[in-house]
Amino acid sequence: MSLPCLYSFRRCPYAMRARLGILFAELKVELREVVLKNKPEHLLAISPKGTVPVLVLNQKTKKAAAELDVIEESKEILEWALEQSDPQGLLKVDLATANQLIEINDQEFKPWLDRYKYADRYPELTQLDYRKKGELFLQQLENLLAKQSYLLGASPSIADLGIMPFVRQFAHVDREVFYSLPYPKLQTWLKDWLEHPLFQLAMVKIQPWQEGDTPLIFPRPLK
Repeated sequence: MSLPCLYSFRRCPYAMRARLGILFAELKVELREVVLKNKPEHLLAISPKGTVPVLVLNQKTKKAAAELDVIEESKEILEWALEQSDPQGLLKVDLATANQLIEINDQEFKPWLDRYKYADRYPELTQLDYRKKGELFLQQLENLLAKQSYLLGASPSIADLGIMPFVRQFAHVDREVFYSLPYPKLQTWLKDWLEHPLFQLAMVKIQPWQEGDTPLIFPRPLK
């Protein structure tokens, strides 16, 4: 049987979420790095919205593109991976609370993050205004981490994997500012994640995929 195929983009937080799910589930996939300005025709055929990540579960079958089993949302890919295998028990938490946190991240925090990162595109408010809007969620995370090492307990959970890439993106807008903010627990939590071996494995650079390339199996060893 062929491996599932994951279309990804290294710097996209949604794609990071999906790759982390694959890694923590100890699965393997064929990884296809996408150039967002030149998306592969096959990706657009199976997922016309043209965003990543996209996971194709039966990509080597003879089915037409429209009939392939495709997962198009990062949270669903994360859940799918951990439902196949969850050796670290990332699903052994209050899933309603985890889902609620990820929903706030995706629906409330991410829009403010985008405006903070690309403030010149949104002149309605200042970059500082957008940062402070995003900090409402950061404060919520700080409050959780004041009680425990991870968002929902003493060990990582699906909530940590689902949210960390977006906090990372927020921090990288201006790292000096981020680490000057009054969120010491969140800052430590993020630093620990950035140093985590599986996150570093998720961020290994690969060449963009082209039709006819030899399949690249993920994960790859760190160089």
